[in-house]
Amino acid sequence: MAGVLVGGALLSGFINVVLDRLISADAVNLVAGKKLSPDLVERLKNALTNAGYLVDDAELKQLENHDVKDWLNSLRDAVYTADDLLDRVCTKAATQKGKRTFFPSFLNSEERQMVNEIERVVRRIEDLEKHKGYLGLQKISTSSFLWKTPSTSLVRGNVHGREDDQEALVKMLNDNNEHHLSMISIVGMGGVGKTTLAQWMYNNAELMEGFNLKAWACISENFNVVETTKDIVKEIRKSAQDLGSFNSIQDALKEELSGKKFFIVLDDVWSKDHHQWKDFLAPFQSGAKGSTILLTTRLENVGSVVQTNYHLHRLEPLSEDYCWSVFAANASFPASNGDPKLEGIGKEIARKCDGLPLAAETLGSLCRRHDAVEWEKILRSDIWGFSINDSKIIPALLATEERREFGSSWLQVF
Repeated sequence: MAGVLVGGALLSGFINVVLDRLISADAVNLVAGKKLSPDLVERLKNALTNAGYLVDDAELKQLENHDVKDWLNSLRDAVYTADDLLDRVCTKAATQKGKRTFFPSFLNSEERQMVNEIERVVRRIEDLEKHKGYLGLQKISTSSFLWKTPSTSLVRGNVHGREDDQEALVKMLNDNNEHHLSMISIVGMGGVGKTTLAQWMYNNAELMEGFNLKAWACISENFNVVETTKDIVKEIRKSAQDLGSFNSIQDALKEELSGKKFFIVLDDVWSKDHHQWKDFLAPFQSGAKGSTILLTTRLENVGSVVQTNYHLHRLEPLSEDYCWSVFAANASFPASNGDPKLEGIGKEIARKCDGLPLAAETLGSLCRRHDAVEWEKILRSDIWGFSINDSKIIPALLATEERREFGSSWLQVF
């Protein structure tokens, strides 16, 4: 069951990978070499784009509609097939490059067969997209998901197994004291605990003792420079009512930060737009030495385009033992029951969390009110019987979207 769900979560990212290939030099060369017709390439682009618009909605509805689940399975298989066929055509074209042939490439029976297979998969994807009305699928934005709430600076719980990460981050922060503005980037996959570490730093009174100002802003996929700047001004001065234009907002922020040592957290950053960041960072140059902006992001190259004095810290998944600690804490184990059978099942569940504390936390919370029989059901995938409102496991799993190793153990977890 989870394999279907996570496969759906990965699918939107993989569709983008295939689309990127179709607009790359590879596709251009294949068309120029008469391996693929421009019409066929365009049809595949359109088919993938139109079907891709429906994936987010399908991910939600598959939990209660088996037809939608089957639709996602079929679409995933079709997209994988399309990518495999493109690989074969590209490989064939590369091996023939520079070779003389007595027959035009369009008469080559092997290539013609591959083209026919691509045409079939295009029709298959087009047919799947046509089922949207019957299945009630529609284009939705990931920002409209009910669980996609902005992060806050409030600490959610204990930090398990991150002592070395905490020590490294504190050292980075202390090393910034000779620079007027520094950037620290906590990088890791979704659900691995980046925000939790940022919260720990933000609320550590001893660590924040030397800072005059601090503020927290959740960025997410849509980095709105004006709104984010305004949010930071509100955090610092608790009001931005008189600030209308972007210029006045930036002037106000510059005035507040001037000559002061500040610590700003930008959580869940995605934007790699250098010009956007250059505009955003202008007021922050007026701070005192040691001023620091802390980013959390899934993308390694975000921070490098932002600031020259830049430190990157990769956050790796937790060990199985620490995942069990997170699970046990949220399941109230052994406070509720020290049953060895429960512990054995719980450790199996924790192992399947693949080092993601958010997944361990969510699954532990689900197990809190249940006995060994129910824990066993959750272990064997009956977790998907829970309604979306009762279970937040969905965002924990969907957060792994950027893990594009399609043979990953996450796909076979439950």
